[in-house]
Amino acid sequence: METIERPKSLTELVTEKLMDVIVNGELELGSQVSEARIAKDFNVSRTPVREAFNRLEMEGLLKVEPQRGTFVFALQPHELAQLCDARVCLETTALELAIKCNADALSERLAGCVEKMTEALESGDASRYLTLDTQFHQHLFDCSENRFLNDAYQAIAKKMAALRNRLSRHAEHMDKSYREHQAITEAVKAKDTETALSILRNHIDRKEGSYWKQATKTA
Repeated sequence: METIERPKSLTELVTEKLMDVIVNGELELGSQVSEARIAKDFNVSRTPVREAFNRLEMEGLLKVEPQRGTFVFALQPHELAQLCDARVCLETTALELAIKCNADALSERLAGCVEKMTEALESGDASRYLTLDTQFHQHLFDCSENRFLNDAYQAIAKKMAALRNRLSRHAEHMDKSYREHQAITEAVKAKDTETALSILRNHIDRKEGSYWKQATKTA
């Protein structure tokens, strides 16, 4: 029997649109967000906007401060360090499991993603490249066969994407990122787990990661 998808509610649509605006970098980290302004910009009443604010606060993308207002999340350097530590732990575990359980499928997915990254770079489409960057790392969890690990990653995935979209639009960083994605893909293809893990740690670790210095300057 074919499943019929229900149409999304106005609150869901507003939540998704506001999430995209935050993740894509249209709103600065720490900037105040006006319920009335969002309602006007999205051409909706304030009720679905208020409900969207509540949902995005629960996801950590918005912060409500009593007597002050609602703000896009912002991270201090020590919080960025903690976030990166969590990311290293989750992604290295996912990569190791994925190579063990689904090495061929992971290799195929990563190779396809890198191919699209190449096209994005050649066409100068930074936004497309950064979207693919997010997808590349998600493939590790999709192939890990551990939904609990993936659930844990989703708790920080949107924040990581938001940071990536703000901090990675630099030619030098993007070139380094691209080369590291290629190297990880080659190591996975060769089923060289140790090399893949080593490159991944260097790629995302808070002390050596390719966006760390840029992130601490922004925070």
